[in-house]
Amino acid sequence: MDDDYEETLLIINECFVYKIPPRSSAEGYRAKDWNIETFIWSGRLVIKAQGEMCVIRLEDPNTGALFGLCPVNTTGPQAVEAVLDSSRYFVLRIEDGRGHHAFIGMGFTERSEAFDFNVALQDHAKEVKRKKEMKHAQDRLAQEPALDFSLKEGQTITVNIKTPKKAAPTQDRTPVLTGGGFSTPFLPPPPGAKKKTPAAPTARAAAKPNEWGF
Repeated sequence: MDDDYEETLLIINECFVYKIPPRSSAEGYRAKDWNIETFIWSGRLVIKAQGEMCVIRLEDPNTGALFGLCPVNTTGPQAVEAVLDSSRYFVLRIEDGRGHHAFIGMGFTERSEAFDFNVALQDHAKEVKRKKEMKHAQDRLAQEPALDFSLKEGQTITVNIKTPKKAAPTQDRTPVLTGGGFSTPFLPPPPGAKKKTPAAPTARAAAKPNEWGF
């Protein structure tokens, strides 16, 4: 599974570690209370993740020797805390793996490095939350009874298919060609009209003699 693989989220080649005084108030830490000109160690910072686990390693850039390890978990004590008066300094809760822990100050030279540090931790927390929500949804779905869509004995399925109506045939209105152009056909006679029968031809009447007798 993907959770079995260790992933490197971020590498910053140089960071500085400070000895810090106890927290003076409930508000938080302030870098101005440290002697930031005098650090107790400098080296490489590496953030690694494996499943839900995430750790910040402070190690020697040449030998890889571990100076401090800061486990970052979504539950339990807060492992990383930003100071109140600067965006480049943080307080880390380091552990020795035997149940002992201590708080140290840690800072970066560049603000962009501090930004990348914050983003790497936030992205990991979002990914862990996303996987938990997905796992919860899968478990809830698995507990729901399976839906049976099969037909029981005697059941049938009726499918109504609507066929489009055929369009009514249109009347042929082909124009009639007459002497030099197109015109509409001659209209039929009105109802009840009688056809006139031509009169039969009669013998030609005899010519009357004119007044002069010829």
